[in-house]
Amino acid sequence: MPKTRAVHERMGEQIKLARLRRQLSSQLVAECAGTSRQTLNSIEKGSATVSIGSYAAVLHALTNLDTDLLLIAKDDEFGRKLQDLNLPTRKRAPKVGYS
Repeated sequence: MPKTRAVHERMGEQIKLARLRRQLSSQLVAECAGTSRQTLNSIEKGSATVSIGSYAAVLHALTNLDTDLLLIAKDDEFGRKLQDLNLPTRKRAPKVGYS
């Protein structure tokens, strides 16, 4: 999908820029991430064939940027609207039993 490919490429570019801003070599980041330079190169190009675990390892090697992965689908506005449409609505309040 072209839009998905564009997202991958942008993510890879942002990872590469984060590495360069920190003035870290690709060899050092690859070693810290426990991966090869070729895999890091693929990540920086936005390859969709690299596992998300490798992406997370590289982000972690860039000073704990992997916590940003927790933001994925955090605010699922569309999903919440769908969920709200399926919630049952009560016409009356439930009866409270008095003892």
